[in-house]
Amino acid sequence: MIRHCVFLKFRDEISNSDKQAIYDKLNRLRDHLRGVVNASFGTNVSPEGMGRGFEDGFTMDFVDAAARDHYLEDPEHRKVGAEMVAMLEGGREEGLAVFDLEV
Repeated sequence: MIRHCVFLKFRDEISNSDKQAIYDKLNRLRDHLRGVVNASFGTNVSPEGMGRGFEDGFTMDFVDAAARDHYLEDPEHRKVGAEMVAMLEGGREEGLAVFDLEV
């Protein structure tokens, strides 16, 4: 299984409802993509203070790397991803971190 971890730095003016709308769109991708096992979305709740400004994020679990790769190339994922990146502080370069784990 692949756990796709995405860490986000939203711009200050982005509301919680705007964030939730993006998360809802990402979660709806599960309706037409095979191989998505689970998805979780939310705010960093770690007490360690090591988030380096990444205060929001999500994980998506895929049955295997092929399912994850299909998700990455999916046109609807790319569309929603572009909407999300437009909401980030510093865009893709500064406001986004992605880390995939084999679990």
